[in-house]
Amino acid sequence: MTSPTELAAPAAAVANRRSSERKWGVIRLISPVVLLALWQLGSAVGVISQDVLPAPSLILEAGIELIRNGQLADALQVSGIRVVVGLLLGGLVGVALGTAVGLSRWLEATVDPPMQMIRALPHLGLIPLFILWFGIGELPKVLLVALGVSFPLYLNTFSAIRQVDPKLFETAQVLGFSFWQRFRTIIVPSAAPQVLVGFRQSLAIAWLTLIVAEQINADKGIGFLINNARDFLRIDIIIFGLIVYALLGIGTDAIVRMLERRALRYRT
Repeated sequence: MTSPTELAAPAAAVANRRSSERKWGVIRLISPVVLLALWQLGSAVGVISQDVLPAPSLILEAGIELIRNGQLADALQVSGIRVVVGLLLGGLVGVALGTAVGLSRWLEATVDPPMQMIRALPHLGLIPLFILWFGIGELPKVLLVALGVSFPLYLNTFSAIRQVDPKLFETAQVLGFSFWQRFRTIIVPSAAPQVLVGFRQSLAIAWLTLIVAEQINADKGIGFLINNARDFLRIDIIIFGLIVYALLGIGTDAIVRMLERRALRYRT
């Protein structure tokens, strides 16, 4: 028979672990605040030059200025559309090709080598070529995002399908499952975790690609705000624009992680 002391020991261990997690969580929240305070203090006493790195308060004022005059909202709308369209296009291509190559040895032999060759190219280095091919409008920016997004999803989808437990396929064959039954009940649930990891990687690459793409021949978007601020030596707006890019990346990644926990809750 289990004694009360033996029952209390696991509960105490769980409580200690939760307390430790809360402690480290508080430290993670405090450390950026301390950094900002030191930055503000260094600017106030003149250790940090305002011409090199404006104080956080000045950057905040610049952001409020952009919010009040509506420039930030317009820029967010344009940049958001570019990322969403690029994600949809590149995501569909990456997942479709990864699925096809993962399911077919013949396609792996014929499609995968060219894909790996293209993947080895720095896609941001293709900007001059994309401008010559597609002009300086929205199309080259969206296609650059799509190109950068497609490869993480392609590789993760392909790898996830090839790592599905063969015993599951053997069981499905014994049960007489059709191809679509195997795909729906075995392949999709087994590959979903790794595909979602690829989607998170693609999101990071999408925002990184957009930062570079919007620096070239852009007349709207967050990149345009940054370029325009550079011409007027507004370092505060430049830094605020970079912070917006970072917050968008973190925010979209958090959304995907939330969807991942919801979609894969059966694993817990």
